[in-house]
Amino acid sequence: MYGGDEVSAIVVDLGSHTCKAGYAGEDAPKAVFPSVIGAVDGIEAMDVDADSTKTNSNSEDSKTESEKEKGKRKLYVGSQAMSYRRDHMEVLSPIKDGIVSDWDLVDNIWEHAFKSCLMIDPTEHPMLLAEPPLNTQQQREKAAELMFEKYKVPALFMAKNPVLTSFATGRATSLVVDCGGGSTTISPVHDGYVLQKAVVSSPLGGEFLTDCLLKSLESKGIKIRPRYSFKRKEIRAGEFQVEDVDIPNTTESYKLFCQRMIVGDIKDSICRVPDTPYDDKSYSNIPTTSYELPDGQMLEIGADRFKVPDVMFNPSIVQTIPGMEKYADMIPSVRGLPHMVMESINKCDVDIRRELYSSILLAGGTSSMQQLKERLEKDLIEESPHSARVKVLASGNTTERRFSVWIGGSILASLGSFQQMWFSKSEYEEHGASYIQRKCP
Repeated sequence: MYGGDEVSAIVVDLGSHTCKAGYAGEDAPKAVFPSVIGAVDGIEAMDVDADSTKTNSNSEDSKTESEKEKGKRKLYVGSQAMSYRRDHMEVLSPIKDGIVSDWDLVDNIWEHAFKSCLMIDPTEHPMLLAEPPLNTQQQREKAAELMFEKYKVPALFMAKNPVLTSFATGRATSLVVDCGGGSTTISPVHDGYVLQKAVVSSPLGGEFLTDCLLKSLESKGIKIRPRYSFKRKEIRAGEFQVEDVDIPNTTESYKLFCQRMIVGDIKDSICRVPDTPYDDKSYSNIPTTSYELPDGQMLEIGADRFKVPDVMFNPSIVQTIPGMEKYADMIPSVRGLPHMVMESINKCDVDIRRELYSSILLAGGTSSMQQLKERLEKDLIEESPHSARVKVLASGNTTERRFSVWIGGSILASLGSFQQMWFSKSEYEEHGASYIQRKCP
């Protein structure tokens, strides 16, 4: 048994959009950075370095980023490293549909979190990893192997995201609606265990909505210019002139990454879920809201600020957004949020359905969209059986909603009664990685 409460555990929640890491027992993660990685292939990496030492006055910074010659490619991790434009830098994501597809990248993200952000030695801290509810045995073993073999952690525990969210609000039984960056997952939790059979997920997450908004703005002729592609000159006090800077070697994926950052901010600041299902007629003369882009353009956004979020409730709207045609074949199979909630509850045992209806928890970054809670509650009350009392719970504090999984992990790992649950290094050496299935159900 791992006994020692003076060393605090490290909690890591690697999501499809951001990676959260920090010390157990604290109320928010210390390190929050995008979980995508910039990669420059070997031959080009040489030139870029020669370049960046000339152009970067603070070239000391660029060396401390976790740069690795991995099979001739150079990887850049973290918000700082990603915001600096490099020639031929591709943006890669290690996570596809909520499941890790590239362990080499995950390894680099963890490395960055431990070494550069938290500045800890992983061999001295037990690790609590959050994992998606539908994680496979193979994935868990791989993670355990990496943690014990490479980082040599003293102890490890893997907990499911919905369970941690449930703990963060102090409940053992609830229905967790997790609207993340890459997908929306609905999982019933009963007495601290996920009911795997009833987990329902859909690919509509925050990034999908951001893409909808980006395409919708582009179709109206609005150009979203990333920060690196223009220079602002002050001609008179308070008046700026913007000129384009031509940068030929920027990859398409990096340009898209930068545009998504900007559009994601527009979405977070002005979008809100409409009270009634969206239709073009009733929202055509809605008052517009203004938003200033980095290059000084003022956007006036009207119907779109209601149309895009409503995709969560009525996915078929996507077909009316120009440029989203490539998703047309996927959309018929995707259901709206209220239907997914109903479907998940109906797959559960009859005895716990009432309890689930009365504690539906919202978590994840996308769930902090304005009015989402009210609309979901309203739709569920209309759809659900009359005997059920529908209650949608969400923390009023958006940071808590965004980090609920991490906060739950922080609470769990700092409990005294939890200390005997760790999967320790000695057990790993004795039984191997597959023992994780027994230690962390």
